Amino acid sequence: MLFLILPALLYFLPTIVAASRGHGIALVLLLNLFFGWTVIGWFVLLVWALVSTPYYRVVPVPVAYYYPPNPWRR
Repeated sequence: MLFLILPALLYFLPTIVAASRGHGIALVLLLNLFFGWTVIGWFVLLVWALVSTPYYRVVPVPVAYYYPPNPWRR
């Protein structure tokens, strides 16, 4: 069974790298399915997944209105 899992993980390594770096993986997965069987396509996808900057979404977090007790005020 290992002889089937290991090549599959190696084949989808660009997609796994892109997913772990926070990229949108839909395009990488499709290109990996169609062009991953070529050695050049696989290396291009791997370099693309490693080099490109991931997309981050900044979500503002509301500030809690908690004031700790002031020891100088009664």
